[in-house]
Amino acid sequence: MLELIPRAEPSRLMSWLSPVLAVILTAVCGAIMFAAVGKSPVEGLAVFFLEPISSLRGWSEIGVKVAPLLLASVGLALCFRANIFNIGAEGQLVLGAIVSGAVILHFDDGTGGGGAGMIALALLAGAVGGAFWAAIVAWLRDRYNANEILVSLMLVYVAELLLSYLVHGVMRDPDGFGFPQSRLFDDGFLLPVWPGTRLHLGVLLALAASLLAWLLLSRMFAGFRLTVGGLAPLAARYAGFSSRRALWGCLLFSGALAGVAGACEIMGPIGQLTPSVSPGYGFAAIIVAFVGRLHPLGVVFASFVMALFYIGGELSQTRLGMPSAITGIFQGILLFALLACDVLIYKQFRWRRGAAAMIRGGRP
Repeated sequence: MLELIPRAEPSRLMSWLSPVLAVILTAVCGAIMFAAVGKSPVEGLAVFFLEPISSLRGWSEIGVKVAPLLLASVGLALCFRANIFNIGAEGQLVLGAIVSGAVILHFDDGTGGGGAGMIALALLAGAVGGAFWAAIVAWLRDRYNANEILVSLMLVYVAELLLSYLVHGVMRDPDGFGFPQSRLFDDGFLLPVWPGTRLHLGVLLALAASLLAWLLLSRMFAGFRLTVGGLAPLAARYAGFSSRRALWGCLLFSGALAGVAGACEIMGPIGQLTPSVSPGYGFAAIIVAFVGRLHPLGVVFASFVMALFYIGGELSQTRLGMPSAITGIFQGILLFALLACDVLIYKQFRWRRGAAAMIRGGRP
């Protein structure tokens, strides 16, 4: 019979190449899926993976998706490194959008105001909103030892219901014919965009956050404390590193980045508050963080792959008539492929003879 046994020395190279292998396996499984529903596998993969990067417009649309994914996944990568499992980035993103939208609606008097100062204020408001939502998780974990996985996940639904309540109520556009959405923001409150595209400033903010997190982990003592606390909690406690400080610091930083992601969405491609601010970026960012090996620079590659899935899924719906769930299917396949690759990095199959054969062979 086959059994899995630990490898004597896992390959460090393969641990970094396994995300690439997982993407290849995802493409193979995707080809099988296209064939199973009667579509050409070659055409399906071309539409899903190649068409989004075949034009400047496609690259710009990928960049629009990369911005929220990268912002949220950088914060999650730091949390997971410290063994703090924040699963609520989606709710923190939504809260960031709500607070940022409230600030914009308060100052937007319809006279074309705004500018760099107001944009910065709205982004800061988004960061405060996301950090506040994450602070609830940190406080409950710190004060009552509540499980941060369950608390952060449940707060996602609270945030979504709060957003729905507001856009159906006090934030609804009075001239919007009853649709549950705020009024459109003036141009002075929107992020600058690359001419001729929808690519906005949020991409640069996301790359800056990734670089900042890399510097924190590789060049600062605070990053060393986080790494030790995640890998060896007992050693960190013996060295006097505060797990409480790591809990609050990671969750507030992660929540702030997710909140900025929400602010960038309503100040960028959406331009207003709607009930569906995010198509699940906060949950997809969890996969991005692990595909990127919880490394602030690795998640740049992973967020590009996930953004490609979003754009490829949309094109597959319009070009091939595939269902809207195709993006989620590819995300799930990628996650399972990565888990399978990781298992084979640290373990190997060995054939073990059955008990009866061992007895016949004279061995106990």
